[in-house]
Amino acid sequence: MSSRKGKASTDRRQASPKGRRPSSRERALPSRGEIAAAAALRQLGRPYVWGGGSSTGPTGGGFDCSGLALHAWSKAGVTLVHYTGTQFRQGRRIPFSRLRPGDLVFFGKNVKKDPTHVGVYLKDGIMVHAPKTGDVVRTVDFAASPYYRSLYRGAVRPSVS
Repeated sequence: MSSRKGKASTDRRQASPKGRRPSSRERALPSRGEIAAAAALRQLGRPYVWGGGSSTGPTGGGFDCSGLALHAWSKAGVTLVHYTGTQFRQGRRIPFSRLRPGDLVFFGKNVKKDPTHVGVYLKDGIMVHAPKTGDVVRTVDFAASPYYRSLYRGAVRPSVS
């Protein structure tokens, strides 16, 4: 029997990671989607401006919905077109049950035409979006909203081409 038996709790190799800071190797880097979601959240309160937004930030003082998505994903190293209908085709389709932060969520009345609105998914049914003229970039629980649920068209996870 080893005399170290009673000292196992003081052995650094066997110490519980609880209560200590993870090493740089143990820290998880944020995903591209998490980077995009954080970038979109930094724009909360910015005015809606039709045609507004670019990879570098607001244009004309604000963002429209696809401009906000374009800007957010540019911070994650992904290039999107500034048009909701094209963004709907710029990535892999994701079922609602598999949404992750940063996924683009799309809305529109006519299923035979391109979606007319896009938001950046955060978590728990919440998105950040630039809703309409006269409004500002804000969050909304679209999953709990009868209005948005009735218009939901699907989600896309953009990726580097």
